[in-house]
Order: sequence, then structure tokens, then C-alpha cells
Amino acid sequence: MSQSLLPNIHNFMANIDPFDKLPASVVQEVVSKVKITYLAKGEEIHFNSDTQERFLYVIRTGAVEQRMQDGSLRARLGEEDQFGFTFLDVLAESENGYRAVALTDSLLYMIPHSVLKHFFDEHPEYAEFFDPRAQSRLNSALYHAMPNGKGPYYRKVSTIASENIAIVDKTVSIKAVAKLMQDEMRSSCAVIKDGDDIVGVITDRDMTTRVVAQGIDTQNPITEVMTTNPQLIDGDATVLEAIAMMMQFNIRCLPVVYGQTVIGLITTTHLVHNHQTQALFLIEKIKYSNSIQSLQHLKDERYAIFHSLIESHVNSNIVTSVMSMIMDAFNRRIIQLAEGKLGAAPCDYSWMVAGTHARNEVHLLSVQDSGLIIDDAASSADMAYFTHLAMIVCNGMNTCGYPLGDGRYIAATPKWCQTVSGWKAHYQNWVNRPDDYKEINNNVFLEVRSLHGNSDLVGELQQHLHQCTADNSGFIPSLVKDATATQPPLGIFNNLVLEKSGDNSRTLDIKKHALNLIVDLARIYNLSAHGDFTGTEERFKYAFEHGLMEESTYKNAIGAYLFITQVRFNHQCEALKLDLIPDNHIEPDSFSSFERKHLKDAFKIIHELQETATLRFGAIKH
Repeated sequence: MSQSLLPNIHNFMANIDPFDKLPASVVQEVVSKVKITYLAKGEEIHFNSDTQERFLYVIRTGAVEQRMQDGSLRARLGEEDQFGFTFLDVLAESENGYRAVALTDSLLYMIPHSVLKHFFDEHPEYAEFFDPRAQSRLNSALYHAMPNGKGPYYRKVSTIASENIAIVDKTVSIKAVAKLMQDEMRSSCAVIKDGDDIVGVITDRDMTTRVVAQGIDTQNPITEVMTTNPQLIDGDATVLEAIAMMMQFNIRCLPVVYGQTVIGLITTTHLVHNHQTQALFLIEKIKYSNSIQSLQHLKDERYAIFHSLIESHVNSNIVTSVMSMIMDAFNRRIIQLAEGKLGAAPCDYSWMVAGTHARNEVHLLSVQDSGLIIDDAASSADMAYFTHLAMIVCNGMNTCGYPLGDGRYIAATPKWCQTVSGWKAHYQNWVNRPDDYKEINNNVFLEVRSLHGNSDLVGELQQHLHQCTADNSGFIPSLVKDATATQPPLGIFNNLVLEKSGDNSRTLDIKKHALNLIVDLARIYNLSAHGDFTGTEERFKYAFEHGLMEESTYKNAIGAYLFITQVRFNHQCEALKLDLIPDNHIEPDSFSSFERKHLKDAFKIIHELQETATLRFGAIKH
């Protein structure tokens, strides 16, 4: 190779992933060993077990299509893309006969495997960048995209819990406990024990509302006013889990324990002031807002928190969890305000959320998906109450920045405000008509979560769904057929799958062509394993634990989901910085080399997941 070409090759290689992450001296050495080959359109490179000299190929110009030995498409690649990773390891029998075909006249750089392996021996920490397994490369990409994955939300509560917590015997008087909390421990909470067992808690606020306001004799034992069966949190739990528990049970103080041993206390004030959990501060303000108008003034703080989380490189699953807690807080508070206006509910009911909200995967574009499930004993007058309740809550959520959505999958729509029997009829109808793909696909109520009221009603409904699917063997295959009808784009270059009309012409819809496909597959695996989980990650985990997925398939699915979600959030964050409206439509040219490379890995994984689901569940292959 002419030495005059080296500067041009070096400039190209040093600015693409993963070579831009290697030491400069290593890049220089690699470039010095590069070979160049030209492929005319239609020419092929074959990879076989008897291949003598192997290379990692980097596409400088042109386009290449990868085909497996059975002729199936593996990927389409363009400029900056690389292939030949598999052959850095032992050649898999299933890939013997794999080939790359030039779709256009193409110029390729060839890096001998011997050069890379020598480098790996000296610097094993960089080997993961060239791992033949897509899942390993994605995990590496996630680490480099989100280096602060051990931020405040991930910390164990035992490491941040305050030691200022009073521990008293159940025979102690109210006055003695109050004195201990105020004068000696300076604690907002006391734990009451019966021998070694924790039997209750009392907070300073409880002292005011249950003792002072009620005129209770302070010489009485603390058991008269304590909260029994208190919420406790294990010391190994994360700060995020503590926040979720506080929000779910509407508590401000959470004793931290190992078994029955109290080691400290977590409070909302403690978390807000000392551990950079701005989201909790917003949730606190939501909890004590006294009108929908005051809640409306808080809606823009969601954007600031989202922006802060993304800029801090927090893992995407933490981002969606935090944004879900915020949406939960708005929703619960509006329901409480509505009940305050209308009076107590006339019978048992549950406000359930569905879709993205139910999965705890809320993001900036999430709309409200909700339904009311009401006790079968409800009268017509009772149903009128719930209709009014639903209108207030849904309109209130819309006012607070959670749109009603085009499909109107909301409790204010009569179809989604039903008795238990009415909801069971819906589910029976969907399962008995498996060919009605459009209704099934658009129906977000295949995942629901109780947000307020009697959660047993939602549990009963989920059990009914499992029974219906067990009785109809055609339902799961019909979902698979629908979930595999859309294919992920197997390349990110000129012939990428793009929106071809409308305002988003020539953009990639990362929701439609990637995220939705993973979510749909997770739902199928969860239903097949009779799981009641709603989150995408936990659904795949449950399916793996129950033998429906291989470990490698499970890890691939999670890695692809997290990475694509992170790319989506980065795109939305950039829109916020430019004062644009966030969306799911990304210009292909805006992808960095890093994103482009690893998105292709993720898309291959989705394609393989679709193939696996088709084989396992017997759907028609598209």
C-alpha cells in the first residue's frame, strides 16, 4: 500500500467507533497494517471454517449485504460499518458458509485478525469492542453511553440512611417516645418493637394528628396510636426502590432494616436535600398541591428532570422509572382531588393505568392510557359517579401535560369505564377473535396496573386473561404474527426503512421500527409464561426464569431494548435543548458512528427475536 494513503486512512479510522476509543498509538499501528480491497457490485466474500487468512472489514465507501448459509439476510451495511467480528472467535458451525455481497461498487479496509489479537493480548480491556457477540458489544456500548450508572438512584439505602431513629418497646408511653424523638435522637420517626419483632412505627406528624389533635392522654402506651404492619425497606434496596415505596404508600419516613434489625431511616427531606433526587422534590410538591391549577404549574418541571437525567448519563431504565413515578404522582393526586370534590366512591373500584404507563416506561411523549374497573354490585347511579370521576381525572391529566391520545384509551371513554364483568367480556372477546389483529394491536389493555383503589380487582382481571389465553391456543400465535409483520431496519444508510410521506418524511421512526417490536415480543413471552409483569425487562426475565428463553436470547433482548431507548432519549433531549418538540423521528444523518454501529447490532437482535418467537409459538413467518 502506498504510504501516501496512510494519512487519509488514519483520519477515517480514528474517527469511527470503536477505533476512536483506542489509544492513538494502537490506531496508528492498525492503520499501518490495513489492506485495501475493491468489490464490484455483486462480488462476494465467503467465510468458511477453512478460511486461511481472516480480516475485520471496514466499509470505506459503498454498501454490503450479509447473508447466512441458508440465504437469509443478516444485515445491510454502509460506510463506516464493520463485519467479520464473528471470525475473531471460533467459527460457529451455523455460520459456516456465511457471505458478504457488494450491493454497490465498494471500497473496503481489511484489518488482519492477527493484528487485532496481538493488540487484545496486550490490552484485554479493549477486546469487548470487537466481541463477536452482539450482546457483549451492546453491553459495552451501554457502559460507555451511561458511565454514571452508579449514581444516586442506584445507591443502597444502607449507605445513605440516617442513624437518627428512635427504637422503643411497645410498653413505652406516648410522652416518653415523643421526648426520645425530639430531645435525644432528633428523629422524625420511631420504630416500636415487641421483643425482637417490629410491630409498628410512629412519626412526628402522627404525634400531631393522632395525639395532639385528638386529645389523647400522652401517658397511654404508644401502641394506641402507632401504625401497625409498617412499611420497611431492606438495607440492600436501591434509593429508587425507596422512592417508589414512599410514593406507592404515601409515606415520608421509611425505616431501613436487615431482617428485624433497624439500621437507620430514610426520609423524603433527607433524599431531596442530600442525594440529588430532584424528582422526589417535584413529587412532594405534587402530593401537597390543592388544585389541578396548581398542578398545572408543575408540569414543565418534568422536562427539566428528564433533561437532567439524560445529561447525567443515567441508565434509561432509571429515566423511565423516575418519569413513571412522576406520572403516578400527578395521576394519584388528581384522583384524590376529584374524590374530594365528588365525595367518597360509592363502591369498590380500581383506577388502572395501561400501556407505557402500566409498564413503568414513561417518557416525554407518553399519553395517558387508563381505565376504571368497578365492582359488579355498582348501580346506575354509582356508574354515573365514576363517569364524572373519569372526566375530571382525564381532563386534569391532559391539563398537566399528559395528552388524551388519538385512540382515547382513557377511563373517560365509556368502553373503558366498566364493571369487572364488563372488562372480562372485553378480554374474552379479544382472545376469541385472534384474527382481528388491528384491535389486538391497538388495544393497550393487554398490560394494566392498579394505581388507586382496590388492586384485587385488577388482579382478578389479569387472572381472567390468563384463563382466556389458556383456553384459546390461537391467541398467542396471532400476537406473534402481528409482532413480526413489521421488520427492524437491518441497515442504517441510504435504503434504511424510512417514513416516506408526511411531516416526518425520510426519517427513522425508532418507536415503530424498533421499540414497539421489542415491547410486543416481551408481552407475548409474558403471556405465554402466565406472568403478571408489565415492564419489558421484567417480562423477559420472567420468561427466561421459566424456561421460555435461552440466557443469551434474554440478555440480547435486554441489551437491545436499553440501548435503543437510550438513543431515543438522547434524541429527545437534543430537541429540548434546541427548543424543539421532542418526537420519535430521527434523521439518519444525525446518528453518530457509535450509535449507527450499535443500533445495527440491536436491530439484528430484534430480527433474531422475531425469528425465535415465530418458531416457538408457531406464527406464520413473514
